[in-house]
Amino acid sequence: MLDKSPNTPAVNVPNDLAAHWMPFTANRAFKKAPRLLAGAKDMHYITVDGRKIIDAASGMWCTNAGHGRTQISDAIGKMAATLDYAPPFQFGIPQAFELASRIAELAPAGLDHVFFCNSGSEAADTALKIAIACHQLNGQGSRTRLIGRVRGYHGVGFGGTAVGGIVNNRKIFGSLLSGVDHIPATYDREKQAFTKGEPEYGAHFADELENLVNLHGANTIAAVIVEPMAGSTGVIPAPKGYLKRLREITQKHGILLIFDEVITGYGRLGHAFAAERYGVLPDLLTFAKGVTNGAAPMGGVIVRDTIHDAFMSGPEHMVELAHGYTYSAHPLACAAGLATLDIYRDEKLFERAKALEPKFADAVMSLKGQPNVLDIRTVGLTAGIDLAPRAADLVGKRGYDAMVSAFHDNDLMLRIAGDTLALTPPLIISDDQIGEVIEKVGKVIKAVA
Repeated sequence: MLDKSPNTPAVNVPNDLAAHWMPFTANRAFKKAPRLLAGAKDMHYITVDGRKIIDAASGMWCTNAGHGRTQISDAIGKMAATLDYAPPFQFGIPQAFELASRIAELAPAGLDHVFFCNSGSEAADTALKIAIACHQLNGQGSRTRLIGRVRGYHGVGFGGTAVGGIVNNRKIFGSLLSGVDHIPATYDREKQAFTKGEPEYGAHFADELENLVNLHGANTIAAVIVEPMAGSTGVIPAPKGYLKRLREITQKHGILLIFDEVITGYGRLGHAFAAERYGVLPDLLTFAKGVTNGAAPMGGVIVRDTIHDAFMSGPEHMVELAHGYTYSAHPLACAAGLATLDIYRDEKLFERAKALEPKFADAVMSLKGQPNVLDIRTVGLTAGIDLAPRAADLVGKRGYDAMVSAFHDNDLMLRIAGDTLALTPPLIISDDQIGEVIEKVGKVIKAVA
Protein backbone atom coordinates (compact mmCIF):
# COMPACT_ATOMS: atom_id res chain seq x y z
CA MET A 1 0.00 0.00 0.00
CA LEU A 2 1.33 3.41 -0.95
CA ASP A 3 2.27 5.72 1.89
CA LYS A 4 0.00 8.78 1.80
CA SER A 5 1.05 10.23 5.16
CA PRO A 6 1.58 14.01 5.34
CA ASN A 7 5.27 13.47 6.14
CA THR A 8 6.04 12.03 2.70
CA PRO A 9 8.50 14.47 1.10
CA ALA A 10 7.38 16.31 -2.02
CA VAL A 11 8.93 15.09 -5.27
CA ASN A 12 8.72 16.29 -8.84
CA VAL A 13 7.05 13.07 -9.97
CA PRO A 14 4.37 11.84 -7.56
CA ASN A 15 4.50 8.20 -6.53
CA ASP A 16 0.73 8.00 -6.08
CA LEU A 17 -1.50 8.77 -9.04
CA ALA A 18 -4.72 7.49 -7.50
CA ALA A 19 -6.26 10.74 -6.28
CA HIS A 20 -6.50 12.46 -9.66
CA TRP A 21 -9.52 11.31 -11.69
CA MET A 22 -8.43 12.47 -15.14
CA PRO A 23 -10.85 13.86 -17.74
CA PHE A 24 -11.51 12.07 -21.05
CA THR A 25 -8.74 9.61 -20.17
CA ALA A 26 -8.40 5.85 -19.87
CA ASN A 27 -7.38 6.28 -16.23
CA ARG A 28 -6.43 2.67 -15.46
CA ALA A 29 -4.23 2.32 -18.53
CA PHE A 30 -2.66 5.76 -18.05
CA LYS A 31 -1.63 5.08 -14.48
CA LYS A 32 0.11 1.87 -15.49
CA ALA A 33 2.28 3.75 -18.02
CA PRO A 34 1.90 7.51 -17.40
CA ARG A 35 2.54 10.15 -20.04
CA LEU A 36 3.75 12.94 -17.76
CA LEU A 37 4.83 16.35 -19.02
CA ALA A 38 7.12 18.76 -17.19
CA GLY A 39 7.71 21.62 -19.60
CA ALA A 40 7.13 23.01 -23.07
CA LYS A 41 8.85 25.35 -25.51
CA ASP A 42 7.99 26.30 -29.08
CA MET A 43 7.07 23.06 -30.92
CA HIS A 44 7.95 20.64 -28.12
CA TYR A 45 6.85 19.27 -24.78
CA ILE A 46 9.44 18.08 -22.29
CA THR A 47 8.64 14.89 -20.39
CA VAL A 48 9.49 14.29 -16.76
CA ASP A 49 12.42 12.16 -17.90
CA GLY A 50 13.76 14.94 -20.11
CA ARG A 51 12.64 13.78 -23.58
CA LYS A 52 11.54 16.34 -26.19
CA ILE A 53 8.16 15.43 -27.67
CA ILE A 54 7.19 17.23 -30.86
CA ASP A 55 3.67 18.59 -30.48
CA ALA A 56 1.52 17.71 -33.50
CA ALA A 57 -1.68 18.50 -31.58
CA SER A 58 -1.21 22.09 -30.37
CA GLY A 59 -1.70 20.65 -26.90
CA MET A 60 -5.42 20.16 -27.39
CA TRP A 61 -6.08 22.43 -30.37
CA CYS A 62 -4.99 25.36 -28.15
CA THR A 63 -1.38 26.47 -28.56
CA ASN A 64 -1.56 27.92 -32.06
CA ALA A 65 1.46 30.17 -31.38
CA GLY A 66 3.55 27.37 -29.90
CA HIS A 67 4.64 26.87 -26.32
CA GLY A 68 6.47 28.95 -23.77
CA ARG A 69 5.71 32.35 -25.27
CA THR A 70 7.27 34.75 -22.78
CA GLN A 71 5.17 37.63 -24.10
CA ILE A 72 2.11 35.81 -22.80
CA SER A 73 3.57 34.54 -19.52
CA ASP A 74 5.01 37.98 -18.75
CA ALA A 75 1.61 39.58 -19.34
CA ILE A 76 -0.05 37.05 -17.04
CA GLY A 77 2.56 37.57 -14.32
CA LYS A 78 2.29 41.34 -14.51
CA MET A 79 -1.49 41.20 -14.28
CA ALA A 80 -1.38 38.75 -11.37
CA ALA A 81 0.81 41.16 -9.45
CA THR A 82 -1.44 44.11 -10.30
CA LEU A 83 -4.98 42.74 -10.26
CA ASP A 84 -5.45 39.11 -9.31
CA TYR A 85 -9.25 39.06 -9.55
CA ALA A 86 -12.15 41.39 -10.24
CA PRO A 87 -15.84 40.51 -10.04
CA PRO A 88 -17.35 40.43 -13.54
CA PHE A 89 -20.92 41.05 -12.35
CA GLN A 90 -21.63 44.80 -12.13
CA PHE A 91 -17.90 45.63 -12.31
CA GLY A 92 -15.35 45.51 -15.10
CA ILE A 93 -11.71 45.87 -16.02
CA PRO A 94 -10.28 47.88 -18.95
CA GLN A 95 -8.57 44.82 -20.40
CA ALA A 96 -11.89 42.99 -20.87
CA PHE A 97 -13.29 45.82 -22.96
CA GLU A 98 -10.08 46.11 -24.98
CA LEU A 99 -9.98 42.37 -25.65
CA ALA A 100 -13.66 42.30 -26.65
CA SER A 101 -13.09 45.13 -29.11
CA ARG A 102 -10.10 43.41 -30.66
CA ILE A 103 -11.94 40.10 -31.00
CA ALA A 104 -14.89 41.88 -32.61
CA GLU A 105 -12.48 43.52 -35.06
CA LEU A 106 -11.12 40.09 -36.03
CA ALA A 107 -14.58 38.60 -36.47
CA PRO A 108 -16.53 38.93 -39.72
CA ALA A 109 -18.33 42.24 -40.10
CA GLY A 110 -21.68 42.08 -38.32
CA LEU A 111 -20.46 40.13 -35.30
CA ASP A 112 -19.84 43.01 -32.92
CA HIS A 113 -20.48 42.01 -29.31
CA VAL A 114 -18.51 39.55 -27.16
CA PHE A 115 -19.77 37.69 -24.09
CA PHE A 116 -16.91 36.06 -22.16
CA CYS A 117 -16.84 32.73 -20.36
CA ASN A 118 -14.10 30.23 -19.52
CA SER A 119 -14.18 27.35 -21.99
CA GLY A 120 -15.63 26.01 -25.19
CA SER A 121 -18.20 24.03 -23.24
CA GLU A 122 -19.40 27.16 -21.47
CA ALA A 123 -19.37 29.05 -24.76
CA ALA A 124 -21.66 26.49 -26.39
CA ASP A 125 -24.14 26.48 -23.52
CA THR A 126 -24.02 30.28 -23.40
CA ALA A 127 -24.78 30.56 -27.11
CA LEU A 128 -27.70 28.13 -26.85
CA LYS A 129 -29.18 30.05 -23.91
CA ILE A 130 -28.77 33.38 -25.69
CA ALA A 131 -30.50 31.99 -28.77
CA ILE A 132 -33.52 30.73 -26.82
CA ALA A 133 -33.75 33.92 -24.75
CA CYS A 134 -33.53 36.11 -27.85
CA HIS A 135 -36.57 34.43 -29.37
CA GLN A 136 -38.43 34.85 -26.08
CA LEU A 137 -37.68 38.57 -26.09
CA ASN A 138 -38.83 38.85 -29.70
CA GLY A 139 -42.21 37.31 -28.90
CA GLN A 140 -41.42 33.87 -30.30
CA GLY A 141 -41.42 31.88 -27.10
CA SER A 142 -42.36 28.68 -28.90
CA ARG A 143 -38.86 28.57 -30.42
CA THR A 144 -37.07 26.40 -27.89
CA ARG A 145 -35.91 23.43 -29.97
CA LEU A 146 -32.16 23.10 -30.62
CA ILE A 147 -30.65 21.31 -33.61
CA GLY A 148 -27.15 19.82 -33.57
CA ARG A 149 -25.42 17.50 -35.98
CA VAL A 150 -24.45 13.84 -35.88
CA ARG A 151 -20.74 13.54 -34.96
CA GLY A 152 -20.74 17.13 -33.73
CA TYR A 153 -18.96 18.17 -30.54
CA HIS A 154 -19.96 21.18 -28.47
CA GLY A 155 -18.37 20.52 -25.11
CA VAL A 156 -19.60 18.72 -22.04
CA GLY A 157 -22.28 20.95 -20.55
CA PHE A 158 -25.86 19.71 -20.58
CA GLY A 159 -26.71 21.83 -23.60
CA GLY A 160 -23.54 21.08 -25.52
CA THR A 161 -23.76 17.36 -24.83
CA ALA A 162 -27.42 17.30 -25.90
CA VAL A 163 -26.79 18.97 -29.25
CA GLY A 164 -23.53 17.05 -29.70
CA GLY A 165 -23.61 13.94 -31.81
CA ILE A 166 -20.74 11.74 -30.63
CA VAL A 167 -22.36 8.63 -29.20
CA ASN A 168 -19.83 7.80 -26.48
CA ASN A 169 -20.09 11.34 -25.09
CA ARG A 170 -23.87 11.03 -24.65
CA LYS A 171 -24.95 7.48 -23.97
CA ILE A 172 -24.46 7.22 -20.19
CA PHE A 173 -25.97 10.62 -19.34
CA GLY A 174 -29.65 9.92 -19.92
CA SER A 175 -32.00 12.14 -21.88
CA LEU A 176 -30.11 15.40 -21.19
CA LEU A 177 -32.23 18.21 -22.69
CA SER A 178 -35.60 17.62 -24.30
CA GLY A 179 -36.50 19.19 -27.62
CA VAL A 180 -33.20 18.44 -29.37
CA ASP A 181 -32.72 16.90 -32.79
CA HIS A 182 -29.81 16.37 -35.19
CA ILE A 183 -29.07 16.79 -38.87
CA PRO A 184 -26.82 14.15 -40.48
CA ALA A 185 -23.05 14.21 -40.50
CA THR A 186 -21.44 15.47 -43.69
CA TYR A 187 -19.07 12.53 -44.22
CA ASP A 188 -19.37 9.87 -46.91
CA ARG A 189 -16.10 7.95 -47.23
CA GLU A 190 -17.10 6.32 -50.52
CA LYS A 191 -17.48 9.70 -52.22
CA GLN A 192 -15.04 11.88 -50.24
CA ALA A 193 -12.03 9.71 -49.38
CA PHE A 194 -8.55 11.26 -49.52
CA THR A 195 -9.79 14.79 -50.11
CA LYS A 196 -7.60 17.82 -49.57
CA GLY A 197 -9.70 20.69 -48.25
CA GLU A 198 -13.45 20.83 -48.63
CA PRO A 199 -14.92 17.84 -50.49
CA GLU A 200 -16.91 18.46 -53.66
CA TYR A 201 -19.62 16.06 -52.53
CA GLY A 202 -21.97 16.76 -49.65
CA ALA A 203 -23.61 20.21 -49.85
CA HIS A 204 -26.96 18.45 -50.03
CA PHE A 205 -26.57 17.19 -46.45
CA ALA A 206 -27.71 20.66 -45.37
CA ASP A 207 -31.09 20.06 -47.00
CA GLU A 208 -31.91 17.57 -44.24
CA LEU A 209 -32.62 20.61 -42.08
CA GLU A 210 -35.73 21.20 -44.20
CA ASN A 211 -36.98 17.76 -43.17
CA LEU A 212 -36.60 18.67 -39.49
CA VAL A 213 -38.42 21.94 -40.11
CA ASN A 214 -41.25 20.01 -41.72
CA LEU A 215 -41.27 17.51 -38.83
CA HIS A 216 -41.18 19.95 -35.92
CA GLY A 217 -42.36 23.24 -37.43
CA ALA A 218 -40.09 26.23 -37.97
CA ASN A 219 -41.82 28.12 -35.17
CA THR A 220 -40.47 25.60 -32.63
CA ILE A 221 -36.78 25.76 -33.62
CA ALA A 222 -34.54 28.29 -31.90
CA ALA A 223 -31.11 27.52 -33.34
CA VAL A 224 -28.86 25.21 -35.31
CA ILE A 225 -25.31 24.74 -34.05
CA VAL A 226 -22.50 23.26 -36.16
CA GLU A 227 -18.73 23.26 -36.33
CA PRO A 228 -17.43 24.60 -39.67
CA MET A 229 -14.91 21.76 -39.44
CA ALA A 230 -15.90 18.93 -37.12
CA GLY A 231 -12.67 18.49 -35.19
CA SER A 232 -13.12 16.29 -32.15
CA THR A 233 -14.84 13.53 -34.12
CA GLY A 234 -11.78 13.17 -36.35
CA VAL A 235 -11.44 16.20 -38.67
CA ILE A 236 -14.39 16.37 -41.07
CA PRO A 237 -14.25 19.47 -43.29
CA ALA A 238 -17.50 21.00 -44.45
CA PRO A 239 -18.34 20.11 -48.08
CA LYS A 240 -18.21 22.93 -50.59
CA GLY A 241 -21.39 24.99 -50.40
CA TYR A 242 -22.71 23.19 -47.34
CA LEU A 243 -22.45 26.06 -44.86
CA LYS A 244 -23.90 28.57 -47.29
CA ARG A 245 -26.86 26.27 -47.90
CA LEU A 246 -27.34 25.86 -44.15
CA ARG A 247 -27.31 29.64 -43.78
CA GLU A 248 -29.94 30.02 -46.51
CA ILE A 249 -32.27 27.51 -44.86
CA THR A 250 -31.94 28.98 -41.37
CA GLN A 251 -32.57 32.51 -42.65
CA LYS A 252 -35.58 31.32 -44.62
CA HIS A 253 -37.18 29.92 -41.47
CA GLY A 254 -36.04 32.50 -38.90
CA ILE A 255 -33.70 30.05 -37.16
CA LEU A 256 -30.51 31.33 -35.58
CA LEU A 257 -27.27 29.79 -36.85
CA ILE A 258 -24.42 29.19 -34.39
CA PHE A 259 -20.90 28.40 -35.54
CA ASP A 260 -18.85 26.56 -32.94
CA GLU A 261 -15.36 27.85 -33.72
CA VAL A 262 -13.68 26.68 -30.52
CA ILE A 263 -11.27 24.66 -32.67
CA THR A 264 -11.38 26.52 -35.99
CA GLY A 265 -10.95 30.00 -34.53
CA TYR A 266 -7.66 31.91 -34.37
CA GLY A 267 -5.93 30.69 -37.47
CA ARG A 268 -6.46 26.94 -37.62
CA LEU A 269 -8.00 27.19 -41.10
CA GLY A 270 -5.89 30.12 -42.30
CA HIS A 271 -8.23 32.87 -41.13
CA ALA A 272 -9.14 34.46 -37.82
CA PHE A 273 -12.38 32.48 -38.01
CA ALA A 274 -13.63 29.82 -40.40
CA ALA A 275 -16.71 31.95 -41.09
CA GLU A 276 -14.37 34.21 -43.06
CA ARG A 277 -12.92 31.30 -45.04
CA TYR A 278 -16.39 30.16 -46.08
CA GLY A 279 -17.98 33.56 -46.56
CA VAL A 280 -20.86 32.74 -44.25
CA LEU A 281 -22.05 35.01 -41.45
CA PRO A 282 -23.60 33.14 -38.51
CA ASP A 283 -25.77 34.82 -35.90
CA LEU A 284 -23.57 33.67 -33.04
CA LEU A 285 -20.00 32.35 -33.01
CA THR A 286 -18.30 30.57 -30.11
CA PHE A 287 -14.57 30.59 -29.41
CA ALA A 288 -12.06 29.42 -26.78
CA LYS A 289 -8.72 27.53 -26.94
CA GLY A 290 -6.58 29.67 -29.24
CA VAL A 291 -7.80 33.00 -27.85
CA THR A 292 -5.21 32.74 -25.05
CA ASN A 293 -2.92 30.21 -26.75
CA GLY A 294 -4.05 27.80 -24.03
CA ALA A 295 -2.19 29.79 -21.37
CA ALA A 296 -5.32 30.66 -19.37
CA PRO A 297 -8.91 29.39 -19.52
CA MET A 298 -11.15 31.61 -21.63
CA GLY A 299 -14.04 31.24 -24.03
CA GLY A 300 -16.77 33.42 -25.40
CA VAL A 301 -19.61 34.08 -27.79
CA ILE A 302 -19.64 36.77 -30.46
CA VAL A 303 -23.13 37.89 -31.49
CA ARG A 304 -24.77 40.11 -34.06
CA ASP A 305 -26.16 43.54 -33.18
CA THR A 306 -29.73 42.37 -33.63
CA ILE A 307 -29.28 39.71 -30.95
CA HIS A 308 -27.41 41.95 -28.51
CA ASP A 309 -29.85 44.81 -28.96
CA ALA A 310 -32.87 42.58 -28.30
CA PHE A 311 -31.69 42.34 -24.69
CA MET A 312 -31.08 46.09 -24.28
CA SER A 313 -34.57 47.04 -23.19
CA GLY A 314 -36.47 47.64 -19.98
CA PRO A 315 -35.27 49.67 -16.98
CA GLU A 316 -31.57 50.48 -17.30
CA HIS A 317 -30.79 49.42 -13.74
CA MET A 318 -31.96 45.86 -14.42
CA VAL A 319 -29.69 43.01 -15.52
CA GLU A 320 -30.37 42.34 -19.22
CA LEU A 321 -29.01 38.77 -19.37
CA ALA A 322 -29.12 36.64 -16.23
CA HIS A 323 -26.12 34.58 -17.20
CA GLY A 324 -22.38 34.57 -16.54
CA TYR A 325 -19.58 32.97 -14.56
CA THR A 326 -17.45 33.87 -11.57
CA TYR A 327 -14.37 33.92 -13.78
CA SER A 328 -15.84 35.57 -16.88
CA ALA A 329 -13.26 37.96 -18.36
CA HIS A 330 -10.79 37.03 -15.62
CA PRO A 331 -7.91 39.53 -15.46
CA LEU A 332 -5.25 36.88 -16.11
CA ALA A 333 -7.15 35.46 -19.07
CA CYS A 334 -7.67 38.93 -20.54
CA ALA A 335 -3.96 39.65 -20.22
CA ALA A 336 -3.15 36.36 -21.91
CA GLY A 337 -5.67 37.04 -24.66
CA LEU A 338 -4.32 40.48 -25.48
CA ALA A 339 -0.73 39.20 -25.60
CA THR A 340 -1.79 36.27 -27.76
CA LEU A 341 -3.58 38.47 -30.28
CA ASP A 342 -0.43 40.61 -30.47
CA ILE A 343 1.60 37.55 -31.41
CA TYR A 344 -0.91 36.41 -34.03
CA ARG A 345 -0.85 39.90 -35.56
CA ASP A 346 2.88 40.62 -35.35
CA GLU A 347 3.99 37.19 -36.60
CA LYS A 348 1.17 36.96 -39.18
CA LEU A 349 0.38 33.43 -38.02
CA PHE A 350 -3.04 33.25 -39.66
CA GLU A 351 -1.43 34.10 -42.99
CA ARG A 352 1.33 31.61 -42.26
CA ALA A 353 -1.20 28.83 -41.72
CA LYS A 354 -2.88 29.64 -45.01
CA ALA A 355 0.44 29.56 -46.86
CA LEU A 356 1.49 26.26 -45.27
CA GLU A 357 -1.81 24.49 -45.97
CA PRO A 358 -0.91 22.99 -49.39
CA LYS A 359 2.48 21.73 -48.21
CA PHE A 360 0.96 20.26 -45.05
CA ALA A 361 -1.80 18.55 -47.04
CA ASP A 362 0.67 17.04 -49.51
CA ALA A 363 2.85 15.76 -46.67
CA VAL A 364 -0.04 14.09 -44.84
CA MET A 365 -1.41 12.59 -48.03
CA SER A 366 1.95 10.87 -48.55
CA LEU A 367 0.77 8.43 -45.86
CA LYS A 368 -1.88 7.06 -48.22
CA GLY A 369 -1.14 3.39 -48.79
CA GLN A 370 0.36 2.83 -45.35
CA PRO A 371 -1.00 -0.21 -43.46
CA ASN A 372 -4.65 0.10 -42.38
CA VAL A 373 -5.06 3.68 -43.62
CA LEU A 374 -8.68 3.94 -44.79
CA ASP A 375 -8.91 7.69 -45.41
CA ILE A 376 -7.05 10.96 -44.94
CA ARG A 377 -8.74 14.37 -44.73
CA THR A 378 -7.01 17.74 -44.57
CA VAL A 379 -8.13 21.34 -44.19
CA GLY A 380 -6.06 24.26 -42.95
CA LEU A 381 -3.31 23.00 -40.67
CA THR A 382 -5.42 20.03 -39.61
CA ALA A 383 -5.63 16.43 -40.76
CA GLY A 384 -7.52 13.28 -39.85
CA ILE A 385 -6.13 9.83 -40.65
CA ASP A 386 -8.62 6.97 -40.31
CA LEU A 387 -7.13 3.61 -39.39
CA ALA A 388 -8.99 0.33 -39.66
CA PRO A 389 -10.15 -0.98 -36.26
CA ARG A 390 -8.36 -4.04 -34.89
CA ALA A 391 -11.68 -5.89 -34.64
CA ALA A 392 -15.39 -5.16 -34.42
CA ASP A 393 -15.26 -5.37 -30.64
CA LEU A 394 -11.99 -3.41 -30.39
CA VAL A 395 -12.97 -0.11 -32.01
CA GLY A 396 -10.56 2.57 -30.84
CA LYS A 397 -7.83 0.15 -29.71
CA ARG A 398 -5.57 0.74 -32.72
CA GLY A 399 -5.95 4.50 -32.28
CA TYR A 400 -5.12 4.23 -28.58
CA ASP A 401 -2.10 2.06 -29.31
CA ALA A 402 -0.97 4.66 -31.85
CA MET A 403 -1.13 7.46 -29.30
CA VAL A 404 0.89 5.39 -26.82
CA SER A 405 3.46 4.38 -29.43
CA ALA A 406 3.76 7.98 -30.60
CA PHE A 407 4.54 9.26 -27.11
CA HIS A 408 6.69 6.48 -25.68
CA ASP A 409 8.51 5.26 -28.78
CA ASN A 410 8.50 8.11 -31.30
CA ASP A 411 8.64 11.33 -29.23
CA LEU A 412 5.42 12.57 -30.82
CA MET A 413 2.15 13.92 -29.44
CA LEU A 414 -0.97 13.52 -31.52
CA ARG A 415 -4.71 13.45 -30.89
CA ILE A 416 -6.97 10.46 -31.38
CA ALA A 417 -10.70 10.09 -31.98
CA GLY A 418 -11.43 6.39 -31.87
CA ASP A 419 -9.22 4.93 -34.58
CA THR A 420 -8.60 8.32 -36.21
CA LEU A 421 -5.29 10.11 -35.74
CA ALA A 422 -5.70 13.90 -35.69
CA LEU A 423 -2.80 16.20 -36.54
CA THR A 424 -3.21 19.85 -35.56
CA PRO A 425 0.25 21.36 -35.07
CA PRO A 426 0.99 24.87 -33.85
CA LEU A 427 0.92 27.45 -36.63
CA ILE A 428 4.64 28.08 -36.08
CA ILE A 429 5.58 24.65 -37.45
CA SER A 430 8.44 24.75 -39.97
CA ASP A 431 8.71 22.87 -43.25
CA ASP A 432 11.32 20.57 -41.72
CA GLN A 433 9.11 19.92 -38.70
CA ILE A 434 6.19 19.00 -40.97
CA GLY A 435 8.45 16.39 -42.51
CA GLU A 436 9.53 15.19 -39.07
CA VAL A 437 5.95 14.83 -37.88
CA ILE A 438 4.89 12.88 -40.96
CA GLU A 439 7.92 10.60 -40.70
CA LYS A 440 7.07 9.84 -37.08
CA VAL A 441 3.39 9.28 -37.88
CA GLY A 442 4.43 6.82 -40.57
CA LYS A 443 6.47 4.89 -38.03
CA VAL A 444 3.54 4.88 -35.61
CA ILE A 445 1.14 3.55 -38.26
CA LYS A 446 3.53 0.72 -39.04
CA ALA A 447 4.08 0.01 -35.35
CA VAL A 448 0.36 -0.58 -34.78
CA ALA A 449 -0.25 -2.48 -38.04
